[in-house]
Amino acid sequence: MSDTAVTSRRREATRQKLLDAATLVFAEVGLDAASVEAICERAGFTRGAFYSNFDSKDELFLELVGAVARQRVDAVRTRVAALECEGALDRVATDALEIVQSVLDVSPDDRLSVLLMNEIRIHALRTPALAAAYLAQEDEMLVSVTQIIADIGDAGMLRFRLPAAEAARLMLTVWEGAAVRAVMAGLDDVQVRRRINEELARVAQLILEFPAPR
Repeated sequence: MSDTAVTSRRREATRQKLLDAATLVFAEVGLDAASVEAICERAGFTRGAFYSNFDSKDELFLELVGAVARQRVDAVRTRVAALECEGALDRVATDALEIVQSVLDVSPDDRLSVLLMNEIRIHALRTPALAAAYLAQEDEMLVSVTQIIADIGDAGMLRFRLPAAEAARLMLTVWEGAAVRAVMAGLDDVQVRRRINEELARVAQLILEFPAPR
């Protein structure tokens, strides 16, 4: 491997460690209270390492928004790919809760991830550049979840009382709201995910038409 390639890989590793550290710090104390020093200390780097990779804390935050978006959308796409495997849809049970857990449980929710997403949302309300990135992430997420729902419908196993896009939007809205309420209630990570699935299951029972037993 050339020296250039080694340097590039080290730089990328440093950037990723800074992003990982910033994820924790932003989620714990918020963007305004998070200092460059706190991020560097969490990552184990100096301020010099930070500023050799990012011009400012805002630039790091913008890149983090994109990284979070890619992770969430990739999780949905992975689920879509699994559904397209031979026989995957046929194994989905007709219980609403199991359907939600097996098909729409597209990313792990925990307290830190919920706090981070809401920190991003708050600053997106104030910053046009962040707003554009956030809305683009939401739109891509909606497209992916809509595809999941359409795949289920195309398989002929379940029918939805709403168009796929409207069902997906409703599911995502309930998902986000349930996550916020669960964290506010002080639930632990396992309880947060359980609460989200329970609320999604209630919605599923309203918008799904289950086939008659054979």
